[in-house]
Amino acid sequence: MLTIFRYLFFVGLGAFFAWLSVKDINAERWEHIKTSLSQARQWLFIPVLFLLLLSHYSRSIRWKILMEPLGYHPTTFNVFAAVMVGYLVNSGVPRLGEVVKCTMLARYEKVRADKLVGTIVVERAVDVICLLCVFVLSLLLEGNIIGDYMREKLVVFFHDKSGSLSFTKLSVAAGGLLAGIIIVYFILKRFGHIDFVAKIKNVLTGIWHGLTSIRYVKRKGLFLFHTIFIWILYLLSTTIGIYALKETAQLGIGGGLTTLAVGSVGMILTPGGIGAYPLLVAELMGLYGLDSSTVGTALGWLLWTAQTFIVLATGLVCLALVTKHNRNRYQAA
Repeated sequence: MLTIFRYLFFVGLGAFFAWLSVKDINAERWEHIKTSLSQARQWLFIPVLFLLLLSHYSRSIRWKILMEPLGYHPTTFNVFAAVMVGYLVNSGVPRLGEVVKCTMLARYEKVRADKLVGTIVVERAVDVICLLCVFVLSLLLEGNIIGDYMREKLVVFFHDKSGSLSFTKLSVAAGGLLAGIIIVYFILKRFGHIDFVAKIKNVLTGIWHGLTSIRYVKRKGLFLFHTIFIWILYLLSTTIGIYALKETAQLGIGGGLTTLAVGSVGMILTPGGIGAYPLLVAELMGLYGLDSSTVGTALGWLLWTAQTFIVLATGLVCLALVTKHNRNRYQAA
């Protein structure tokens, strides 16, 4: 029941975000969106799809590197197929894809699914660090956009009605942050035996162990290369996608970086980023002075469609071929 509720919650959340992104679009704006999409450099989505596919392949190589300390050396195709089928499942049910890709690989290779869970934790921990780096770079390179927006919100929050800095608000914020840290530490320490608290504690512990376990990776240089390469491919595919629309072509690599940062949050919020990704990208375009309800919406749904298409198409192809591939492999052996 909990799994069903979680699935319905995230699907409902995605539908809500999708509704938010289109609820204020009238007939005139729909025409603007259609015109923007029809005038787009549609041929650019060929390299976008290729770069996305290459990023998934690089991710499968990185995962394979993480298995080496465990003594596992699966075939690259099986690892790639497991990654893509995992993404395919995650598009419908959050986090279930991680279980599926481990069990799928265990089915076709001499590996234990439970031992692969540690490698998943390492991957997620590294990706969290990479996403934080993307946000920092966005603030450094596009500070006039994101920085001004955050500064404006902070000024409103930390200043009083006269426009002067409010030390009371600063003290309350600092005290609240410190109290929050103390409360979280106390709850994790005192109520760690409760299932819900224990799960949170295990997640935090897993991330820490995941990061520290990188020292056991044999080919650290290659692991680092693929980690950076994956996010460079994400950035390039996003930037090229932005360039496809004439209205957003001037945003360049800086716009691609901020879109990658904001869009990644959308991909985390809902299954496959449905609803959340287009909405957040549209709001970001509003900060660049573009019409968020037309150009922003067109760009958000365009980028999301490209990412979803490559996951669905490649995931289904891998699902169809993996059994035949391994049957032929075992017959040849």
